[in-house]
Amino acid sequence: MSQNDDGRNDPLPRMEREAALKWAKDYTGYLAGVAGVETIASTATTHFEACVGANDEVAEDGRYSLFYYINSPAPATDHTRIVRTLRTELTKGGYEITSYREFKSAYESSALSARNKKNDYVVEADTVGDGKDKPQRFSFAVRTPCMLPPGAEQQKF
Repeated sequence: MSQNDDGRNDPLPRMEREAALKWAKDYTGYLAGVAGVETIASTATTHFEACVGANDEVAEDGRYSLFYYINSPAPATDHTRIVRTLRTELTKGGYEITSYREFKSAYESSALSARNKKNDYVVEADTVGDGKDKPQRFSFAVRTPCMLPPGAEQQKF
C-alpha cells in the first residue's frame, strides 16, 4: 500500500469476465455438492457491477466485480444442516466466517457469510423466499473483489 493513496492504487487482481463467471458457477456447484443438494439452473443470476471507490469514484478502465447466485430446492428443514456443513468446509478452506445465523421463528431459515482471507472472495449462503408468495429455497452466492481484465491499464486515483 502506498503512503500517498491509502492503497487505492494497489494492483488489482486480473481475470477475464468469462473466467470469473466460470469460477462462480463452478464454486457454487462445489458448495452445493459439499452440502449434498442439487441446484436449479433456471435460477442462476449473474451481476457484473462497477467498482465504486470510497469517495464514489468509478474507474473507466474496465474493472468490475461479480455477484453470482443460484438456488437449491432443498427443503427448509435442511437449511440449518447446510449452513453448518458449509461453515466447517469454508473455515477449513481459508475463509473467515463474517456472519452466521440459524432462525427458527415464523419459518426455518439459515444464513452464512464468509470472506476468503487470501483473495477477498465472499461466499453467502442463505434461505430465500417466504414459503408463501415465493417458494422457500436455499441460495448459494459468491462475490468477487474488484478485478481488472488482463491487458487493461489500471486507472490511478
